Amino acid sequence: MNPFIARTLEAYRRTFQELATAPPVVDVDSNAQFARLLEDLVRIHANDIPVLARGFQESIKYMRPEAIASFLDGAIRSRIAIRFIAEQHIALTRSLKLRSKDSILTNKEIHSGDGSLKSARTGHSASSMVHSYGVVDPECSPAEMVRLCTNFVHELSVGTFGVAPDVEIDGMTTVTFPYVPVHIEYVLTEILKNAYRATVENHQRRHGLDSTLPIHPIQITISHATLPLPPLSPFDGGDVRTTNAVDHRKPPAYLSIRIRDQGGGVGSGDLSHIFSYAFTTAKRMGGGGTAEDSQLEGGPYAMQAVGGIAGIADTGSMDNAGGGDAGGLFGEIVGKGLQTGLGTIAGLGYGLPMARLYASYFGGSLELRSLPGHGTDVFIKFRCLDDNTNIEV
Repeated sequence: MNPFIARTLEAYRRTFQELATAPPVVDVDSNAQFARLLEDLVRIHANDIPVLARGFQESIKYMRPEAIASFLDGAIRSRIAIRFIAEQHIALTRSLKLRSKDSILTNKEIHSGDGSLKSARTGHSASSMVHSYGVVDPECSPAEMVRLCTNFVHELSVGTFGVAPDVEIDGMTTVTFPYVPVHIEYVLTEILKNAYRATVENHQRRHGLDSTLPIHPIQITISHATLPLPPLSPFDGGDVRTTNAVDHRKPPAYLSIRIRDQGGGVGSGDLSHIFSYAFTTAKRMGGGGTAEDSQLEGGPYAMQAVGGIAGIADTGSMDNAGGGDAGGLFGEIVGKGLQTGLGTIAGLGYGLPMARLYASYFGGSLELRSLPGHGTDVFIKFRCLDDNTNIEV
């Protein structure tokens, strides 16, 4: 077995053993102990994707691309699910701990003028301090997520190319919706890295490296819409045999983001491969190629990167089977939730296929439309998580 794949397999075996033999959760203290175990395991598996990528890079000549894609789709989808459950448990446990601390203030609560109880420390009502949604933000702002990601990718682009295009955000910029911010962050960052690189390189190819002409901006449009309700079923409390059943369900809603660039588009011969794992020109570039060389095979959307393949070099030695915590798809769990180790797998060709998996995990989608010679539109849809339907958008 390839040593990098074997390393990942062994890490999962040890993790399963630790979880299977962990003491049962019977009270707050045992839950806190279990949450600390989950935190350790999350950090241990931070670099699983780069390590697997390295293993399959070395194994590509022994396996069919379809077999690799099938395995990675299943493995990464399972990883998303497992990490979401673990991180949700950790976040709720931390919230519970904070709530316990706030409960100490009960004896210090004061009566406000209207007779309601308020915290002596914050002045907020006691009931407002006990709600928690874990890693789900009930009022996630897509516009703020876009600004966060564009700031990050802008710095990457300036550091790599010396320039970066501006970004124009329009549409429903004030809308919020319930979702997992770290999933949006990952998807947006991967798409924006491609858009920035394509735009800059297309501009330099047309006007030269020393051109002072303005670079075409990247346009990002945000919208929010609802879908028709599916037919009532007996499970919804209605009688499908009658036409007078009352439907009290909330219409399923979704958030759409369109990212439009003028980076030259994707060639028709490459369009069918852009969601394939390891379809990238990063290796060519690392071997001394030029930006023009990268355009000859796959184009900017094939590379999935601004930052090259540096992330794979930080995955540790073969003796470090745990993988350490030097980056990875997700970084450490800190502050209000998860912070992303963005760009770590740049240049491995995993950016777009993984972004599509994250977008589709809760029933969303990611589609790419190219106008060869002009630019590319990427359409991302995220289903709002405040309804109980399993509809896909």
